[in-house]
Amino acid sequence: MKKIIQTDKAPAPIGPYNQAVWAGNTLYVSGQIALDPATGKLIDESIEAETEQVMQNLSAVLREAGLGFGDVVKASIFVKDMHQFARINAVYGNFFDADTAPARETVEVANLPKFVNVEISVIAVRS
Repeated sequence: MKKIIQTDKAPAPIGPYNQAVWAGNTLYVSGQIALDPATGKLIDESIEAETEQVMQNLSAVLREAGLGFGDVVKASIFVKDMHQFARINAVYGNFFDADTAPARETVEVANLPKFVNVEISVIAVRS
């Protein structure tokens, strides 16, 4: 059975998709970019600020589903410039315990929605 998760504490979808979808005990969270959900403004003063907003948006969706970063089993990071990865990773790492961090891949892409520098999606599992 599929259940849609939606919160106004993360940016509204800008296309035919949902913020997250439950399928059984697994939550699939759509890629988040650094849009401030309160203002709709893109946070882009630094790659660190951009990544922080992305992680806050992911956190809001996870919370709406009753989960947290400790429940994340897989993360996908899409970056515009792999040279910024160390700075992105430093912020990303603040949200996970190193001993239980999820599986992950990082992919450099030509362009992302709204031409942002980073987009992250996650998959979480309810215990």
